[in-house]
Amino acid sequence: MSDDPRGQDFLVRRDDLQTTRFADAVLPTLGEDRVRLRLDAFGFTANNVTYAAIGEMMRYWDFFPAPDGWGRVPVWGFADVVASRHPGIQVGERVYGYFPMSTHLDVQADDVRPDGFTDVTPHRTSLPPVYNRYGRASADPAYERERENHYMLLRPLFATAFLIDDLLAEREFFGARAIALSSASSKTAIGVAALLSGRAPRSYEVVALTSRANAGFVEGLGYYDRIVTYDALDAGLSPDEPLVFVDMAGNGAVRDAVHRRLGDGLKYSCSVGLTHHDRMAMPAADLPGPSPEFFFAPDRMVQRTRDWGPAGFQERIGGALRTFVQDAERWLGVQHGVGPDAVERVYRATLAGEANPAVGYVLSLASNGEKA
Repeated sequence: MSDDPRGQDFLVRRDDLQTTRFADAVLPTLGEDRVRLRLDAFGFTANNVTYAAIGEMMRYWDFFPAPDGWGRVPVWGFADVVASRHPGIQVGERVYGYFPMSTHLDVQADDVRPDGFTDVTPHRTSLPPVYNRYGRASADPAYERERENHYMLLRPLFATAFLIDDLLAEREFFGARAIALSSASSKTAIGVAALLSGRAPRSYEVVALTSRANAGFVEGLGYYDRIVTYDALDAGLSPDEPLVFVDMAGNGAVRDAVHRRLGDGLKYSCSVGLTHHDRMAMPAADLPGPSPEFFFAPDRMVQRTRDWGPAGFQERIGGALRTFVQDAERWLGVQHGVGPDAVERVYRATLAGEANPAVGYVLSLASNGEKA
């Protein structure tokens, strides 16, 4: 398989996410143990906008260097090995992992095993290792070629959902009788709701906090026991009902309203995402109830990998993911977009909060209207 030495990057101004441009990239000659991956397709969701919104704070911009002041938004997708100078990695292999919104990525392969390899390019070694591992599709127990689109859209989000559900179960759901998820139409929240609702027996309700526009979609999922719209929080939530709040929205007004409505009835407040990135705000000093705790999935993943071993962790999450992906075909349609215009259009719609929750966007920066 040959490869064109030219590539393309989608760049975003780090201090103004509305400002974007495309740039040509010249691909260098590969050094020893270097591998060139050509990104075939990637999923794009509100989670990727979150990477950009907190890119400085959480060092997401550091994974894929860009010209000064610009960044390459991280995405999850599938790539093919198009050139390799590592004896353990063959041209033609298909891998899944963390990429920039680009046509290509060169990596320094190490820790090569049957299931995948790690990029040890120097600037990445100080970053969370979960993002630096590339999995061989042929060795992934959850991978099914016919469901590849749903897999790439849902796997990174489901990993976070799986770990949140695991944390809540470990702490016996904090004795709550309800678990409320903001941005309930987001794919991470849907994953958490699917896992929570699937537990039996259970002593809690799974409550969706969502907009009126998305209430019908959320109800149709079948994972939530109760739907509460943002404009009806006081009527839909009771301070007499012990509740856990899992905040996917990052909306300061919604978070404050939940805390002030519930007060001591709030048993745990977990801050996860920023689907409402344009309305985020720091918690007020006098916010009632427990202080919101930030949930960082890579830290929990490291802990559980240590507890269960790498194979044990993959076995647990792999079975749950396969079930979730299969069921997702019921409620998640896939829309493909190829080329710069399509990539920018979906990026802007998602940034503006206009993306349809019933649609998953699978994109490619391939040229000439063809997938790489």
